[in-house]
Order: sequence, then C-alpha cells, then structure tokens
Amino acid sequence: MASFKLAAAVLLSVGASTAWQTRTSFVNSPRTIQKSALQTAALYNKAAVQRTSPLSMVVTDPTKNAPTLGGGGGMFTASNAENRRVVPEDVRGRPTMKIVYVVLESQYQSSMTAAAKRINAGSDNMAVECVGYLLEELRNEDAFEQFKKDVSEANVFIGSLIFVQELAEKVSEVVTPLRDQLDAVLVFPSMPEVMRLNKVGSFTMKNLGQSKSVVADFMKKKKQEDGSSFEEGMLKLLRTLPKVLKFLPSDKAADARTFMMSFQYWLGGSPENLESLLLMVGQDYVGPVKESMKDKEKVVMQEPVLLPDKAIWHPVAPDIVFETNEKYFQWYNNEFCPDAGIDPKTAPTVGIILQKSHINTKDDTHYVSLISELESRGARVVPIYSGGLDFSGPVEDYFYGTNGKPIVDTIINLTGFALVGGPASQDHKKAASVLKKLNVPYMCAVPLVFQSFEEWQASELGLHPIQVALQVSLPEIDGAIEPIIYAGREGATGRSVPLADRVNLLADRAMKWSNLRTKKNEEKKIAITIFSFPPDKGNVGTAAYLDVFDSIKAVLKQLKKEGYNIGDAPDDKEAIMESVLNDPEARISSPELNVAYRMSTDEYYELTPYAKDLEENWGPAPGNLNSDGQNLVVYGKQFGNVFIGVQPSFGYEGDPMRLLFAKSASPHHGFAAYYTYLEKVFNADAVLHFGTHGSLEFMPGKQVGMSGTCYPDRLINSLPSAYLYAANNPSEATIAKRRSYSATVSYLTPPAENAGLYKGLKELKELISSYQGLRENEARGPAIINSIVSTAWTCNLDKDIADLPNLETFDAKTVDLERRDDIAGKVYSQIMQIESRLLPCGLHTVGVPPSAEEAIATLVNIAQLDRPEDNIEGIPRVIAASVGREINEVYRGNNQGVLTDVELNEKIVMASRAAVRALVNQSTDSNGRVKEVKNFFDDVGGFFGSLVGAKKPWTQAIIDAGFPNVSEERLAPVFAYLEFCLKQVVANNELPGIMELLNGQFLMPAPGGDPIRNPDVLPTGRNMHALDPSSIPTTAAVEVSEDVVRKLLEKLADENDGAYPESIAFTLWGTDNIKTYGESLAQVLALVGVRPVADSLGRVNKVELIPLEKLGRPRIDVVVSCSGVFRDLFINQMNLMDRGIKMAAEADEPLDQNFVRKHAIEQAAELNVSVREAACRVFSNSAGSYSANVGLAIENGGWEDESQLQEQFLTRKGFAFNADKPGMMEQQADLFKAALKTVDVTFQNLDSSEISITDVSHYYDSDPTKVVQGLRDDKRKPMSLMADTTTANAQVRTLSETVRLDARTKLLNPKFYEGMLSTGYEGVREIQKRLRNTMGWSATAGEVDNFVFEDANDVFINDPEMQQRLLDTNPNAFRDMVTTFLEANGRGYWETSEENIERLQELYAEVEDRIEGV
Repeated sequence: MASFKLAAAVLLSVGASTAWQTRTSFVNSPRTIQKSALQTAALYNKAAVQRTSPLSMVVTDPTKNAPTLGGGGGMFTASNAENRRVVPEDVRGRPTMKIVYVVLESQYQSSMTAAAKRINAGSDNMAVECVGYLLEELRNEDAFEQFKKDVSEANVFIGSLIFVQELAEKVSEVVTPLRDQLDAVLVFPSMPEVMRLNKVGSFTMKNLGQSKSVVADFMKKKKQEDGSSFEEGMLKLLRTLPKVLKFLPSDKAADARTFMMSFQYWLGGSPENLESLLLMVGQDYVGPVKESMKDKEKVVMQEPVLLPDKAIWHPVAPDIVFETNEKYFQWYNNEFCPDAGIDPKTAPTVGIILQKSHINTKDDTHYVSLISELESRGARVVPIYSGGLDFSGPVEDYFYGTNGKPIVDTIINLTGFALVGGPASQDHKKAASVLKKLNVPYMCAVPLVFQSFEEWQASELGLHPIQVALQVSLPEIDGAIEPIIYAGREGATGRSVPLADRVNLLADRAMKWSNLRTKKNEEKKIAITIFSFPPDKGNVGTAAYLDVFDSIKAVLKQLKKEGYNIGDAPDDKEAIMESVLNDPEARISSPELNVAYRMSTDEYYELTPYAKDLEENWGPAPGNLNSDGQNLVVYGKQFGNVFIGVQPSFGYEGDPMRLLFAKSASPHHGFAAYYTYLEKVFNADAVLHFGTHGSLEFMPGKQVGMSGTCYPDRLINSLPSAYLYAANNPSEATIAKRRSYSATVSYLTPPAENAGLYKGLKELKELISSYQGLRENEARGPAIINSIVSTAWTCNLDKDIADLPNLETFDAKTVDLERRDDIAGKVYSQIMQIESRLLPCGLHTVGVPPSAEEAIATLVNIAQLDRPEDNIEGIPRVIAASVGREINEVYRGNNQGVLTDVELNEKIVMASRAAVRALVNQSTDSNGRVKEVKNFFDDVGGFFGSLVGAKKPWTQAIIDAGFPNVSEERLAPVFAYLEFCLKQVVANNELPGIMELLNGQFLMPAPGGDPIRNPDVLPTGRNMHALDPSSIPTTAAVEVSEDVVRKLLEKLADENDGAYPESIAFTLWGTDNIKTYGESLAQVLALVGVRPVADSLGRVNKVELIPLEKLGRPRIDVVVSCSGVFRDLFINQMNLMDRGIKMAAEADEPLDQNFVRKHAIEQAAELNVSVREAACRVFSNSAGSYSANVGLAIENGGWEDESQLQEQFLTRKGFAFNADKPGMMEQQADLFKAALKTVDVTFQNLDSSEISITDVSHYYDSDPTKVVQGLRDDKRKPMSLMADTTTANAQVRTLSETVRLDARTKLLNPKFYEGMLSTGYEGVREIQKRLRNTMGWSATAGEVDNFVFEDANDVFINDPEMQQRLLDTNPNAFRDMVTTFLEANGRGYWETSEENIERLQELYAEVEDRIEGV
C-alpha cells in the first residue's frame, strides 16, 4: 500500500504545482530537437537575407474580416471532436482498442492523432480507435451526448487538467457508472473527484481527498518551506520513482509503476511518448489485446529522453538548451548578436518566460515569432523555461549576471500563468518579492487556450472567462501588467500560432518599457493627461476626491527633483491651472482652453491608421468636436519635456439619439487625434493618466483580451501608461489595466469623518441632552419634549419617524414618561444616524499623507469592525461586553429608538474615539503629523508604567469615558492591529510609486477596496489589483448577506401584512463586490434560496438548492442588472447566478412557494420559449459597453423627458447572460421587460462611506424604479430600498430615507461644503455634482423630498455671501448649479416660490454675462 500512497502523493504534489501544464519533460531524442533548432536557424537566416520582418513567419490573422458575432451560437468553444477521431482503415485481424480522452488544451490533439495512426500503421498486436474532446466542448448538448456514447464503447479513458467544476462533474457523471467496465482509466492532475476515477489494474485513487494523508501533509509543508527547490525535487522524484517501483515484487507495485510511467509519457506529449503510453496500457490491461498476445513477446517501451527541468532556450542555438547564463551569453553575445546586428553592450535585454512543453513538442512558432521581433528591434533576449509552474527559481538563476545585478530590462511571461504556482496554488507574496528584487516591468501575455483565433475574434466578450480568472486575474495579483493576446491554437490541428499584429504590439510595448529604464530622465518625454467630465463648464481636471492641479504641482516638483526637464512650469497650483485652461472659467467647447497643437486632417489621416473606421459614427474629419473647423485641436500646455493635456470627452453626452444606442459609439476624431499626438507628434515615452477616471478604458471593444480592432488598444497603441486611480475603486482600475494596458498607482481618498450636526439638528441634540437630565421632572420634561417635536418637524424628521406626534394637536403633558422616552429615543436615533454618518472631507493631494486627526478618523472606523478571521474583536464589542451587553443588541435597540440603547451606543462611540486618539497621540509631532509610529513601550514612562501595572493610555481613555471594567487583555489584539494600520495610513508612497513606473521599475501590487474593511489597501502608491474572482462570495460574505436578506424580507413582510414580495430588482456593482468579497452577489443567491458551494480547491463555482423546508419561506424571484464593470470582472459569477436561478425555476415545487418558477412559467407561455430560457434573470450591457447612459443624459441635460431615460435603460441594459451560451451577451429586451413587470421592490447596496448615492451618478443610472412602474400592469411604483453596510450596524432603509440622510450629511452640511470650498475651483464642482445627482434620483425614482431642493437653494442661492463665493471660485460650475435648480423646478421635481425662480433666472443671466466677459 505504501507504494500507492507515495505514487499518489508525488502525482498530487507535482499536480498542484504543474496543474494546467501540458508539459512534457521528455522527448524522443536530442537529434530531433537539434534538427528543429537548425530549421529555425534557417528561417532566421532566410529572413536576414531577404531583409524582411521576422513576422513573415507569423501566421496572418485568419479572422481579419470575421463577423463579430458570438462564436458558436454563444459557446466560447465551437470546435468539433470529430476532427480528433481516428478510426483504423484496415484492422488486419487485430483487436481494436478504443481510447477516449478529455483535455483542457488542444496541444495533445496532433500528438494523440499521430500516435494512434503510427500504431495502426506499424503495430502487429493492436489497432487503435481514438477520439478526443476539449473540456469546454462538453457544455454543448450534442457533443456531450456523443461523449457519453463514446465512453460507453471505450476500453480506456484518459483525462487531464479537468479543473472546471461543472465540467468535472459532467466527466464524473459519465465515467463513474462505466468505470468498472473500462479496462483502464488514467486521469492526470485534475479535480479530486475526477482523480478518484483512476484505475490501472489494482492501482486506484478512490480515497483521494477523503482521508488525512500524512504524506500529502508532509509534501505541502515542505513545499511551503522550500518553495521552488522542493518542486524541482519532486520532478526528479517523479522521474526516478518508476525505476524504484520496478524492483518491488508485488503486482500492485507494477500497476503503480504503469500509472507513473503513463504520467511521464503523458507529460512528454510527443507522438512517440503517447505511442509508448497506448502500447503499454493496451498490452497490459485491455482484455482483447492481452488475449491476442498470450503467446507473444511484449513490446519493450523506450525510456523517455529528458531535457533539464530549467534552462535557457533559444530557437537558433547550436545547443538544445543552456543550463547557465555564462554558456548562453558566450554563444549569444559573441556569435548570434554580431550576425543579427545587435550590440550586446547597449541593447536593452528582455527576459522571456516560456512553457517547457511547447519546446519539447516543437510547438514553438509563437515563441520564435516574438523572440525574432524583439531581436529585429535591436533587443537581446533571455528565454527561460521551468519544468514546473514555479518560475521563481529560473528567474533568480538566469535573470541576474555574475555580479548579482539584473541583466534584464523588462520581463514578458508568455505562459499566461501566475509566476509561482498554477491555478490551484499560487504564492503571490513570493512572486511579488522575487519581481521587486529584479525591479523591472513585468508583462504577462496570454495565449488562447480554449478558443481558436476565429472564436476569439468573433466573440464580443473576448477572452474565455475561465482564462480571465486564471491567466489575467491571478498574474495581476503578482503585479503583472498588459494581458495582451499574442497566440492561440489553429482550429484544425490544435497547434499554437502567433497573431502578427499582437506579437508586433507586444514587442513594441516591451521595448518602450525597457526604454523607460535605460533612457536618461532629462531626455524622457512625459504626457500628463487630465480629464473633463462632464465636458463643458468648469470641469477640467475632474477626478474622484482628488485635488488634480495641486497634485500635478507635486508631481512636477518630483519630476524636477529626479532630473526630468519640466521647462518653465510654475510651482503654483493656480498658475498651472491657468496655463492649461488659459482661463479657469473655461468650457471645453470653446477655444478658451490653451491650444497646444493643431493637427491638419492630412496629418491626422496619415498618422492614424484607423481614422477611416471612425467615419461611420462621426463622418469625415475634422468634425465639430475638438476642432476649429479645419484642424483637429489638442488642448493642453507643454513645459519642457512634460505635456499636460486634456483628454477629449466621449462626444455623445448631450446627443439623445446616441445615448439611446444599445452599443457605444466609436471615439470621435478629436479623441483619436489626441492619442495620435501624444504618441507620434509629441513622441511621449509614457503617459500618466491623472485620476479616476477618463474615457479611454471604456471605449468599445472586447471586454478582456482585445484585438487590434478594439478602440482602447488602437488609441493607446505602444504608449506605456501609468494611471493614477482612487484606491477605493479597484473594479474600474482593473478595467483600465486590462483595456488601456495601464499600470495603476493607487491614491488615497480623503479620510472619512463623522458628518456632525448643524442648525436645527444640533439644537435637537442639545434638547435631548437636557431632557436626559430632566426626564422625570413633570414640569420641565414635557416642555422639552414639546420643543423636540417642534424642532423635529422644522428639520423635516417627520418623514423618517413614522409616529412623530402631530405638531398642531400634541402636548407632552398628556402622555406618560414611557411615551416621552419613546419620542426622545426615536428622534435621538435619527440625529445620531446623521451625526455618525461618515463622509470624506475635502480632496486629496498626491503625496500628502493624512494628518494625525485624519488618521484618527480612519482608525476609529477600522476599529469598529470585528475581524473573526484574525481573531480580532472590534472596540465597540469589547466595551459593550464590559457592561454585560452584546453589541448587536445595542445596535438593534438603537435602530428602534430605545432611549437607553441610543445613549449607550453614543457613549460607546465616544469611548472608542477617545481610545484611538490616545493611541495616535503617542506618535503625533508638534505639527499634528505622524512621522514615526511609536509603540507604547518605546516611551520610557510607558515602559516603567507597565512594570507597576499602569493601564495603557487607550484602556485608560475608555475607563475615563465611563467603562471602568473594560478588559485590557481583550483590547490587546485590536490595538496591535490598529498600530499596524496607523503605519499604513500615514505611509507616503504615491509620488515614489508614480516615479517607479516612469523610471521603468516594478511597482509592488496591492489590493484595491475600502481601507476600512481591508487595511491591506494601504499604503497607497502601489499597483492596484482586484481579487481572484473565483474566491467570492466568501463564507463571511454569505453570512452577512443572509442577515441583510433577513432584515430586508422582515421589513417588507411587516409593511405588507406578512406577505413576501414576489420579485426584487437588484443592481450589482464591481467595486462593491470586491470591497465586500461578494456580499450583494450572495444576497441574490440567498433570495432565490440557493447556496454557493466551494469546490475541493476552495473556488466558488458551484451552487446547490436549499430545500424549501429548510429555507422556511418562498423563493423570491430576482431581476439582476449588472454594471458593465461587474460583467467584465465577474462573468463567472454571472454564470453562477444564472445556474442557481435556473435551478430554482426548474425545481418541482408549489408555485406559491417558488416565485422564480411561477414567473418563468408565465413568461415562457407569453414569449413562447422554454421555462429554462424564460428564467434568464441576469442582465447587463452588451460587451464593451458601459452604463445605461442615464447619468450622461442628466449630467449634460441631454434628455427630453423621463420616458427617454427609461428607454435608454431598457435598450442598453437588456442584454442577457445565459450560462447555456456563455460566449455572448444576447439582446433580450422582451424577456428583460417581462421580468421587470413582476418586480415589487428595487434594491441596491451601499457598502462604503466614501461613495454614497449622490456622490456618483452610477447608482441612479442603474436604478429601475420608474422603469418598473411604467411596465407594471397596475402602474404601481415599486418600493425602493437600500442596504447600508457602511458600518458594523448594517441597516435596510427606503431609498427616500437614504436620499434624505445623504442630503443632510453632504449637500446641506456645512462641514461638507465648507471642506469642499476650501479646495477652491474643484470644490464648487463637487458640490454641484451632488446637487445634480440628487436631481437624478428625482428623475429615475421620484424619491427626493421637496425640502432637499428648498434647503439647498437657501444655502447656496439665497445667501448673498455664499452666492458670491461660488461665482468667484468657479463660475461655470455655479452656472450649472443655477441651471440644475431651474431644471428641477421645470421638470416638476421642486415646488418653490415665484420669487425663488425669478432670482434664479436673473442669476443665470448674470453668470452668463460674467463668463462671456460682458
């Protein structure tokens, strides 16, 4: 039995690290490889003689004119297994062995076909019938039925790299019942349930993964300790184990040896190796063959010939491979480079990481193509490979010189995998550490695995979702950039072929990144690109929570310090702004912006290869955008070698017709001219996109894995791009990484502070404080309650407190103490919600870390959350426990307005704040800054105090706040964590991060998201990534979501006489799901009554139905509208939702307990489709398009009436995702409308204090409330709800409550608007943006109270002093504010006095005159 365990352990150990390798460690003979190298050398020589580009070797794009339809009727892989079927032409009386194989990659196709044909032609003992399936083909019903039939007739089944859960289940479903009748089952690294199917004689893996394995645990531990060296040892063990097993006497050992030999031959991959595998298994295990060979001598198999497990390979080298740098460069520098015209002393050097299997099988054309392209550009190359998937060892061995210094200027990983480990086991920290030590740009290009070129080119989605998860998302976590598709498989043979224009682009971009590393700083040209959104008015320099011009000042100062030529750039923010705008009151449609360059149409058409393609949407150049009528105009200003330019807008913001298009239009000529100018006229070495966010990454094209016809690819072309992106927006930053080939640099958003109270709200708190001391005084108590009720009505709190007494008839003297407490408690609860609401104050300047006060605000919020995964209790929980209370009970009582709980909650909040202040104070200098974080014991007094039992300062602060029994021991973990977080909060890496990219260095990766939920987001200034999409929803997210769903359904049932809603419309956002690890995704599944299930590798790619009896309520139907960004990042999760919803629709359950099924049956009859088709409930934009354009219409005033907005929503968001056709987003407007017709409730999530519902237009852009009202037969407006999980006290509120809360804490709050105004020009724009977004909610949901507009008018218009400040600071933004008020009144959203309207009309004329200079 020991031999079994050891064999299985070795297989699994290597399998974990070499999973997804179609690697071969073995080839037939060195002579064969030598011959291949000589042939390649001949190709090189021929290319040199003809003076043609090495791309003459590259297969031209076979799909240049292919239709852009979803390949294969929506399937990503539409190839046919019949191409892989081999049937012997003449069996000659021999027994026939039938082989069925399933593989992930198509590489084995040609080798298996050749092996079968060789046996049929040359063997006297057997004939072979052979058929192969690519794993993805099993999604197709016809292919799956044929697969079942083939396996039922087979002698041997072979499977490899079956790592897709639902397809692994399909394979298992077919093979399991037939396992006993099959002569042999060979499964190489795959999911454990498929591995358990293995059967070679008496050798099995039936118990794999079901019992604790000492050997496997040892292997795992050793791998963690030794890293790649251990993996290399395992590869050696794999080679020697069969020889050891040969000498063991038992039959079982012989069977184990056969299995291990089979695995070796399989990894070998060549026709010769696979021929040996088939002959060996056939003669030893296949009944008819064994029978026919009874008296014959068995064929003796050749031992495989091995290449080293790691080495340097070059296609024209005289040696097969080089095992040392010295030997390689001795040949390369002295022999190859002189002949190729490369100067080894000055040439940039590109390190290339290759898959060994392609070298062994001579399937290397795509590698040869890129290598030769780089060399033709004058670069040296160092192409390395590894036998496993841990490339850190070879990188460290071959990318450094004998002096220990790096010899490469850029690295390109051509495997598409994470640097350390396959899809089943990555070590991202180790990878990032190895790459940072080298400190050069790291590009990870992607070969198509599941698609042929034709299928990829035809797919609007682009790269297959599973490849996106494994070969884009995972390398990004290592710090990789630029997932460019460079090769794929040829449909008929399965061989790898390069794609000419992609290889060219990859080579150009690698050279540009190398150039940043080698070029002198004073010679580099840098283009800083700023945005203007919405276009027009005072919006130049738009970026989320960023003071753009102050930040540009800081960047220019740093550039100058590091030797860049910034010419006569001013060192004053206002002067920089003036020079770019030429007038801070500029509007983009006038010539008031500074014109940097006028490009003639002749020059434009000559330099922009795709210019003619834009004419379909925009007519001939120059058009009327960024044009003076004759030329295309580039706005900006040049200072020395630095150009500050203004990126043009989309161009269709104010055009109602274009906004209605289901798919987004191409960029206009002015936009194309801008990027042509940067690359080919200004000759930028790099572009720095400045802030969140521009339009480049949202231009039409494939989602991921773009082709040369996708507009982001065409626009950025070969320009290296650094992109400054807000740390709290990882989803859109990821779109920028993938679609505009940008390396992102995260920046901090302003620390969130408590909103505080003002005016009547502040007075209310003072009244309640008075009442608390006099509540039992029968004279004073009722009088104070009367004042509280009166002031609450004045503050419009009657809309939030359902039973607030009537102002006209109420007298507190007529009610008892309990009722008075009830009134005070409910009012107190409301004002505490307002006061404690978190809001970012002001704008962030790059390179300025938070002050001590700002750090306290952030840490208080971090400290309130429990972190069970780290055994950390939040401070509120520890304090509550000290008075015998459970914190969630306190929150519940607080939310219900129980006066004692509201008081206790407030007291806990104040104590938490005091404790955090005590922590930060010990590290604060005299300037109010934290330069160095000190430990309590760093201070001598603290050290001696600890010796005599003195309390730590934070514990003492909590005791002083009224909690004498708080446990210092329980506080210890959270304060140790806060100390670490403080170091991250005040770290300053943003300017260094920008400079690392501009200097051609490796920027360390970091997650993006909410720094309060995930402090690992800090420090900023790193290359931001999202998360592994297969990791969500996490178990914790599922638990939180179930709680939110319970609260949601309780609230709805309470307000509807105990009846549940039948259907809820959901909106899913990319960033929210990254920050919360999939909470809103899990909410959708919870409503339907399905549970996400992790597979044996911990990836969430499976769902199961929760039985009704366990669910305890009906299944609620859902209509899910996914943002375009969610679609791009989480298409596998859309698959998960679709499968779960269809599972519910097809469950045979009572219709009054399964609303999903009830509605699907009704819609199937209405639309004449199957129930399964009618159950599509997951919708988004078409591939490459984003948003409903409702926000664009409202922001630019480009809409006639609400019906236009609703039509935009239905047209643009009505593309269904269908798990049965995963290769396309299919327009299903009728189904979308039919599903929305049944909706009772619309629902969204708020997950972060930094971005609320009036901060951005996204939330109302995707809100379907009035759309549903228009579609419903009864025309009833659905209830609109929002879940607020921004604090530990998660709540569900109505949309109108949320809008009021947002208005009171932001738009109407002096703390907010004064904070914004302190930043000047940008601040006025931020205030106006929130007013405009508030009106957006009126347009899409009708949930904005009149007092919000009335109070805003009082604050900003009726106050002459405020009016003048706004006008002087940013007249264009102020004009927009006046316009918004007039528009809100004109559209019927705000009723006000004639006097107010007349004042606004006069003011508009006055501002217009001011702007025009009258």
